[in-house]
Amino acid sequence: MRIWIDADACPGVIKDLIIRTARRRQLAVCFVANRAVDVPLSPLLTSVRVAQEPDEVDRYIVRHVAPQDLVITADIPLAAAVVERAALAISPRGDVYTADNVHERLAVRNLLQHLRSGGLTLGGPAPLTETDRQHFAAALDRVLTKLLPKNPPPAV
Repeated sequence: MRIWIDADACPGVIKDLIIRTARRRQLAVCFVANRAVDVPLSPLLTSVRVAQEPDEVDRYIVRHVAPQDLVITADIPLAAAVVERAALAISPRGDVYTADNVHERLAVRNLLQHLRSGGLTLGGPAPLTETDRQHFAAALDRVLTKLLPKNPPPAV
């Protein structure tokens, strides 16, 4: 199992929480971005820099994600694509995307994008709050508990 992070827009506080969790649970994490991302030296943590083309991060993650992997992204189309590949996705606000809910959320996202393009609604997402961070931490713990074997390898 690997955790993939859509690192271009992932808040630093969420990245830090994932790094701590990866070390504690001995999980591989790959940060994918179209710019350089500082990643602490660890055999568990890797960083991939892709071309600065639109959706190149999404394409890279979708090409490499495996069933039972976990993707951290606020990008609902990316979440839908990885769910189609039998992986799970969590937003930085703690929304867990599964086969049961991702298509509905994608439809809502598309509607809101259409309204924004027509000038009917303005603005983007609100800033990440401490409550959002707590929801993310709880969702990450629930998903990892479900995905990981009961007897994890010893910490190095």
